Amino acid sequence: MIEIPVYVISGFLDSGKTTFIKPMLVSDDFTAGDKTLFIVCEQGEEEYDPQRLARYYNVAVEYIEDEEELTTVRLKELEKKYRPDQVLIEYNGMWSLNDLNEKIPGNWTIYQIIAMVDAGTFDMYTKNMGAIMMEKLMVADMIVINRCTPELATYMRQRNLKMVNRRAEIYLDFVDGHDEEYDDGTTPPFDLSADVLELDDREFGVWYVDCMDHPERYDGKKVRFRGMVAKSPQFPKGSFVAGRFAMVCCEEDKTFLGVICKSPDTDKVKNRDWVMVTAQVKKEFVKLYDGDGPMLYTLSVEFCDEPEEELVYF
Repeated sequence: MIEIPVYVISGFLDSGKTTFIKPMLVSDDFTAGDKTLFIVCEQGEEEYDPQRLARYYNVAVEYIEDEEELTTVRLKELEKKYRPDQVLIEYNGMWSLNDLNEKIPGNWTIYQIIAMVDAGTFDMYTKNMGAIMMEKLMVADMIVINRCTPELATYMRQRNLKMVNRRAEIYLDFVDGHDEEYDDGTTPPFDLSADVLELDDREFGVWYVDCMDHPERYDGKKVRFRGMVAKSPQFPKGSFVAGRFAMVCCEEDKTFLGVICKSPDTDKVKNRDWVMVTAQVKKEFVKLYDGDGPMLYTLSVEFCDEPEEELVYF
């Protein structure tokens, strides 16, 4: 049985999927003379020209706009009809990618998932359909953020989407036509000019990722946050870990994000205590991090109530 590579472009309506796909379909880099089956699951304002694509680029266009019609049987029928060398799917932004994994035939292999995001509507979709949005971002191999202005680009960088998906390539496409890499290494998500960086309960996850990726930014800075205590013999002597459980979109994705705290109060705290930590950050080699990372030298450790929401969401 011949293996067929599958490329998936996902995103909400008007996120720029069609604009992104059109140049792909006529590019030698993508088609290279191969027979391409292009499955469109959502029609936007822009349309394709199936006759032109078939005649000049060896691309067969099929529309499946009803989710119930997207079945393994239907996909096998299309494979038999067109015998494609590769498949491109413009996927409906409201449909689950997990469902797609269950429906594609056994000899179809997803090679790449690209998630398209409109910078101007990202906040609205995240607030109203966060789980659906985050599912797309979590599994993507590439994330393209469209229609950026300098202000929107700064805002999107502050959202730190690397927290959602650390392995994805992320790019910003600007309205003037140029593009930039998402992580330019220069834009911290916080104002570091204050004497103490005060993190509210919602900000810990963003700070954690940025501090792990760029410990040099926080070297010598003071930080204050609420965290849950974790203790283990594996931690450096005289230390505990303070952090939060984070969940991206579902219970199965829950994980603990913690930083090591060297503290004279280590013996006074126990597992799952909630504490308010004020500490000075030092960039050091830490065996537990397997490299350089933030070591927090506590200035104070105060017992406190747990936050209203125990989990950190992204």
